[in-house]
Amino acid sequence: MTDQPTLRDGDLVLRPWTLDDSDATRALHDREIAHWFDFPAVAPSAQEHRAWIEDTRTEWSARTKVTFLVQWRGEPAGTVDVRVQDPGVGVLSWAVYAPYRGRGLAWRAVRLLVEWAFDALGLERVEAHVNPDNRPSVRTALRAGLRREGRLRGNASLGGVRQDTLVLGRRRDDAHPDTREGFTAMLDSTLPTKRAIAQGVLRAGSAGASQVLLCELVYKREWDLPGGVVDPHESPAACVVREVREELDLVVTAGPLLAVNWLPALHGWGDATVFVFDLGTVDARLIERAHLQQREIRGVHWTGPDDWAGRVAPYNERLLRALESRRGDGATIYLEDGTPVT
Repeated sequence: MTDQPTLRDGDLVLRPWTLDDSDATRALHDREIAHWFDFPAVAPSAQEHRAWIEDTRTEWSARTKVTFLVQWRGEPAGTVDVRVQDPGVGVLSWAVYAPYRGRGLAWRAVRLLVEWAFDALGLERVEAHVNPDNRPSVRTALRAGLRREGRLRGNASLGGVRQDTLVLGRRRDDAHPDTREGFTAMLDSTLPTKRAIAQGVLRAGSAGASQVLLCELVYKREWDLPGGVVDPHESPAACVVREVREELDLVVTAGPLLAVNWLPALHGWGDATVFVFDLGTVDARLIERAHLQQREIRGVHWTGPDDWAGRVAPYNERLLRALESRRGDGATIYLEDGTPVT
């Protein structure tokens, strides 16, 4: 059985715990550590702490968990560990004592441990489960090269209260966090996402007295413009063309952008940005050639301003009337909840 190694990164050292570390480190426990680890007391008893140190040796022997004391400039500064959850997967945990916080030691220690675990333990993936309110630990995981992957709702308790957990992970074959690709992937995992919708105004009739095509939908009462949710890595213009082809079996071209409408959260949906394109003016008989996607579209209708009230959602009625009032001026309208913002 090999001895647990010592890992080094300049003035930062990860080494095995010994019983000689017990008294000094037990005194460094504080309310911050007790809170996030949900310990019953701020500091463990001498007996409990020594027993925990002994357990780190047993876990190393069994290779079920590897725990290192974090030492900085010769002083004990914290602890970091990886628990082998499944073959090839390790779960990370860490803590830095109060006098040493804010020095960047946590992320350096975690990154050093991760690199070693990939090599020495043969792990294919490491992950961390962090309370979203513990923002320093979230930053530590990100700086160590982990990417934010998801949120588990109410899967843990803290102080007797159900809490969410953020899952952050890094695979062996991920780009290293010091590279441009690795840094970009980490940052991309944290940036906000906003639902994008692309719709189109397809008209029939003369330029002066045309009607607008609206879809009667299966899954909601209100009629709506043709279109749908933009797929990842798809442009809004490509989306509206695809949606009309898929739902109506009609080929259209996305023309000028008529409006951008920001929608606040509604009916359980998060907020969204809607891009409304001009799909041109066609012969009204075009829809006779349409083949409706039955699971989404019940029918299609040519409509005018007198048809909208009570049939379309209020924000869409405001949008349609704004577009009607600005027809022909060539400008793109910006709206919020269907109301033009000037």
